[in-house]
Amino acid sequence: MLSLRRCLALNASVLVSLWLFLAGAAVANSARVTVAVAANFAETLEHLQPEFEKTSGHTLRAVVGSTGKLYAQIINGAPFDVFLSADQERPQRLVDAGLASPSSRFTYATGRLILWSADEARDLGNGAKALAARDFRKIAIPNPQLAPYGAAAQQVLEKLRLWKALQGRIVMGENVGQTYGLVASGNAEIGFVSQSSYLSVSNGKQGVFWAPSRDDHAPIHQDAVVLKRAAKNPAAAAFTEFLKGQEAQRVLKRFGYVEEDR
Repeated sequence: MLSLRRCLALNASVLVSLWLFLAGAAVANSARVTVAVAANFAETLEHLQPEFEKTSGHTLRAVVGSTGKLYAQIINGAPFDVFLSADQERPQRLVDAGLASPSSRFTYATGRLILWSADEARDLGNGAKALAARDFRKIAIPNPQLAPYGAAAQQVLEKLRLWKALQGRIVMGENVGQTYGLVASGNAEIGFVSQSSYLSVSNGKQGVFWAPSRDDHAPIHQDAVVLKRAAKNPAAAAFTEFLKGQEAQRVLKRFGYVEEDR
């Protein structure tokens, strides 16, 4: 007959073995998702990452860039699992090319374009009037060929009949982040960026901005898609489901993404 001390020792040993088994199973079931993310959404994703990893047990690696450059990298075989684009066109192109799953594509966010200045004293109450007055040396926009926010900025300037007139004053960033940096550094007095840039925790809501009418440019619907190489990656599936959830949507709203346009 076993002594009480021996029974307790055996029970402790069983519990330790069970814990090690469960821990090993959790590690074995965890996976990593590599997300190619448009620059405007990078900080938002940074805030989403800890909650995703905590609740799913998976890990996330982000690769940030302009939508156009990330798309080109995917076409050329970059090992990404999920593409968070700043438009709808390029995810659809990947579906059409057989590089992404058609059923995985969805709109995860709708962005908002603003004209921003780091100078608190600058009057942007009527942005159209401020642009027409041309009281600035340089205006920054994301490259329209690479960044959907740049294409939207071009559409606004064309609507105001200023696109050609301002050609000598336009400086371009590769993406929204670089464009924000051009204005923040003083290399341009004003610039078109995403509202999420202004609401950024790291940028601290400095400066003033004007939001053009959403009738003045095409909606900035941002689509996500799972690439074919990640069809069996549980972390990719878990991440896209997480992105649709209430917690993720609360974070998106905090960063200025417009739910009513989704």
